[in-house]
Amino acid sequence: MIWDFLASAYPWTKSLHVISVIAWMAGLFYLPRLFVYHAERASPGSELEATLIVMERKLLKLIINPAGVASWMFGLALVFTPGIIDWSSDIWAHVKAVLVIAMTVFYHMLVRWQRAFEQGRNGHPGRYFRLMNEVPTLLMVGIVVMVIVKPF
Repeated sequence: MIWDFLASAYPWTKSLHVISVIAWMAGLFYLPRLFVYHAERASPGSELEATLIVMERKLLKLIINPAGVASWMFGLALVFTPGIIDWSSDIWAHVKAVLVIAMTVFYHMLVRWQRAFEQGRNGHPGRYFRLMNEVPTLLMVGIVVMVIVKPF
């Protein structure tokens, strides 16, 4: 019965997955950029630091967290939809799964960095966060290529 529902809901599930991934990625792109400004421009105890802490917290709690949960929920629904993925032969799906897990690990790193900034314990320079800002882009490229091109 659940399999019939997943099959009939497939277009909606796929649409909601894409929408939630777009929102999740927007946050994963923007939060490291806020960290760059925080590390490079905000003096401890300054008004700018207080503003950035609020922005970082709200971005994480109101956009990134819900969008990430929704991305995983709809993504797993797609995985369990009959006829979508053949895990015995679709190597691209395994690669995509590893990349999505890597994206989730990156998300958890963002959470730790946000807490460190909020508690005044950031130990990284702005350059570090500039480099980290490229990580979700590289992972996204790999994920999209796996899903669209299916090279293996």
